[in-house]
Amino acid sequence: MLPEQLCATAVAHPNIALIKYWGKRDEQLVLPAADSLSMTLDVFSTTTTVRLDPAASGDHVTLNGAAATGEPHRRVAAFLDLVRDRAGRSEAAVVDTRNTVPTGAGLASSASGFAALALAASAAYGLTLRDTELSRLARRGSGSASRSVFGGFALWRAGEGAGAEGDMSSYAEPVPVGNLDVSLVIAVVDAGPKAISSRAAMRRTVDTSPLYRPWVESSRADLDDMRGALERGDLEAVGEIAERNALGMHATMLAARPAVRYLSPATLTVLDSVSQLRRDGIAAYATMDAGPNVKVLCRSSDAERVVRAVRSGTSQTFVARLGPGASLRPGAVG
Repeated sequence: MLPEQLCATAVAHPNIALIKYWGKRDEQLVLPAADSLSMTLDVFSTTTTVRLDPAASGDHVTLNGAAATGEPHRRVAAFLDLVRDRAGRSEAAVVDTRNTVPTGAGLASSASGFAALALAASAAYGLTLRDTELSRLARRGSGSASRSVFGGFALWRAGEGAGAEGDMSSYAEPVPVGNLDVSLVIAVVDAGPKAISSRAAMRRTVDTSPLYRPWVESSRADLDDMRGALERGDLEAVGEIAERNALGMHATMLAARPAVRYLSPATLTVLDSVSQLRRDGIAAYATMDAGPNVKVLCRSSDAERVVRAVRSGTSQTFVARLGPGASLRPGAVG
């Protein structure tokens, strides 16, 4: 007799790394070169439903109402294979994912997407996972998804070793934070596709940039400083550390051979606006991922002023605050 058919729906949110993840020591297991630390946002959630279908010959995946094909379908099916293997089950699944992030907003949906998929799929296939186990599983779909399992601030541990040892030791966990009122202003300067994908840029940087290894070492020091700043609730220190870490990451890309340059004239204009805000007495600090768009840390009471300051040259601006971790919808398993 086939196991009972189950269905589960989960919701997760994207995160922005303040101490960056850039570079893997194992691409198959998604093991990073160094620890990273992020802020989960309260905007742009992903909602994913996984329903087992014993009669189906293969997985069916829809993204925002359209059937997924090619690489997006392959990644979801491969991830489901990990869940099936762990659960000792074989049924195919119907997966429906809805992203609310605006196209080109500079917030990749893979973190929220695979965190939601990990939770919904594990529940649908009858697995009961602790948060650490869920984070480790989500990591296999997308490294940053390991952090979106948690709300607030989360640390993704790179772990040690290779193979099973590396897999078991690499996961995210919550970070203690003092009294910190923080918002993140997202300034979109270019909503178009990137000239080089993050994955390709990461590989080129790791393989060819003479600045990469020194940046990894400095990033480890940044992480220690960041954890202390968060525990103190020191927004200025948090922002200063995040900004230098992001600029250092982009410097490693510029030193790659050939160079990877995501910073555009519009990016630099926003960075100049952030510097001017600080000269005007506003605690505002920039961070950037692999792309031209800028995210600005500030106090919530200053968010609208920051929006006004960076709006010139941007196509869209959004304001985010600390968001929740991944969760199952009530009554969503059955």
